[in-house]
Amino acid sequence: MNLFSNGSPLYEEASSGDGQYDAFMNALRQIYFKLDKQLPVLVNYTVTIPPGGRTDALVETLITWNMDREFKTRGLDPDQTAAAIKATIKMLNIIESNGQIY
Repeated sequence: MNLFSNGSPLYEEASSGDGQYDAFMNALRQIYFKLDKQLPVLVNYTVTIPPGGRTDALVETLITWNMDREFKTRGLDPDQTAAAIKATIKMLNIIESNGQIY
């Protein structure tokens, strides 16, 4: 995983986990630990796959986080893991934008 933000260097970490998203979150936690930053707690994780059996259907992932208060992020992608990662990137953008949780 590579992580960078405006004005900061590139951070890189590799990790394993119980599935792709767990490995992604483990790598993210390692980076945030090195930065001495706190990540929100994942409170709920919901995946919605539309009915109909189409293999190119968009999967929606809705993740509820808690960091002083609850907030939700949504990811949309044909790949379930990519949808979850997109929702997580939205969470990172929220907490890194001056700590403003909308």
